[in-house]
Amino acid sequence: MSKHSGRNPRLRTAEAADAEAITRLINAAFQVERFFLGADRIDISEVRARLARGRFILAEDDGAIIGCVYVEPDGERAYLGLLSVEPSLQRAGIGKRLMDAAEDHCRSVGCRFMDLRVVNVRTDLPPYYQKLGYVETGAMPFPEEVRTIIPCHLLIMSKPLIPPEIQA
Repeated sequence: MSKHSGRNPRLRTAEAADAEAITRLINAAFQVERFFLGADRIDISEVRARLARGRFILAEDDGAIIGCVYVEPDGERAYLGLLSVEPSLQRAGIGKRLMDAAEDHCRSVGCRFMDLRVVNVRTDLPPYYQKLGYVETGAMPFPEEVRTIIPCHLLIMSKPLIPPEIQA
């Protein structure tokens, strides 16, 4: 059990010095994927590469990183991924706060749509994202360079960041 309450985490943008803590958090949060991945979800080199391309928004409690989400704005669209919350604090609303912060950030830099990908064998994820306004918009193969234990593919889910009546 975490010593952190997670009740009122402080949100901030990650810095290069946070890479190791982000890597540990993501791999702890994604342990549930071991049934099809059989390995850690991410390594520190991938976290550093993502820090160079986009940003991680972090949730901190008493100086410890207890949640993160990655965003990569690209024109009108933004990619969101790696939503991670300390396992003992999941279902406490931290993920929702991180999602809101990610969407707000992408909206503020001119993005009109947010896209994310979930693996089809994680049947718990589409309903979670649907509650947040995302709809399934397509599918794509799982990256060939990632070895999986069972066959799987990615579902693409998207959400307009600006209400349709304002987009015109």
